[in-house]
Amino acid sequence: MGDKGGDNHSEVTDFILVGIRVRPEFHSLLFLLFLTVYGMVLLGNLSMIGIIVTDPRLNTPMYFFLGNLSIIDLSYSTVIVPKAMVNILSQKKTISFAGCVAQLFLYALFMVTEAFVLAAMAYDRFIAICSPLLYTVRMSRSLCIQLVAGSYLCGWVSSILQISVTFSMSFCASRVIDHFYCDSNPIEKISCSNIFMNKMVSFSLAVLIILPTIVVIVVSYMYIVSAVLKIRSSEGRKKAFSTCSSHLGVVSLLYGTVSFVYLTPPSNPELRKVASVCYILFTPMLNPLIYSLRNKDVKDAMKKILWKKKVLL
Repeated sequence: MGDKGGDNHSEVTDFILVGIRVRPEFHSLLFLLFLTVYGMVLLGNLSMIGIIVTDPRLNTPMYFFLGNLSIIDLSYSTVIVPKAMVNILSQKKTISFAGCVAQLFLYALFMVTEAFVLAAMAYDRFIAICSPLLYTVRMSRSLCIQLVAGSYLCGWVSSILQISVTFSMSFCASRVIDHFYCDSNPIEKISCSNIFMNKMVSFSLAVLIILPTIVVIVVSYMYIVSAVLKIRSSEGRKKAFSTCSSHLGVVSLLYGTVSFVYLTPPSNPELRKVASVCYILFTPMLNPLIYSLRNKDVKDAMKKILWKKKVLL
């Protein structure tokens, strides 16, 4: 099965995912937690997508990006959680080599894409507040599509590079991955190859992804704050800030949980797994709630749909 000696990864047909280490009597409780939160992820994000698609009033750039954000959240959670739930209750906690490659590729794709989509959303808010009269001209439908397509392209390119260096390693040492999904760091730990190049590629990708997206978000909000402070009425300032508060909440949640994951000491793998659960399950669950609870347009659209259902019944 590839757990003995060998000089290349072609002898490895599958990997074993250790998962989150809990006592056997807690496996059912852990499965129930994953199932409940994943159900809320599905419900929240599918509802958000449905509301945006069906309500003509939400046919704006902001909600176009928000709809794509919900698709991304739903996707990267689905890439990992169903397999993790199966493994929680299974004695054979394996994933095929091809399945591991696909999981890492899709996870990296959606994670990187989300970072760029959030940067595009910050730019959208910048134009809306700093140049409101030119908003519909500058944030055209074609530009919005290009920004989202570019985000996916960046995710696709970075994912190809990541899996190329990760799965070019030799796995003659072990095939046991100390995680509940295929991630580059725990995979590197079971390699008997020199991983210097892998570390350099991962670091370079992180810089090329995080730096420009953070710069766009920070610079956009510097201009937004400056513009809002020039508004004389407190009601006007409150209204302007309210259009950005949901996006800021989502950005803080994303970068906070991702930082928690990757800044957790490697010597504490169980804590890193808990941090990963926060990012993979709780972040996509909370994002729709942040936008629905703090956004008047979304709340009005939800009330309209619920009223229609009430009338039909």
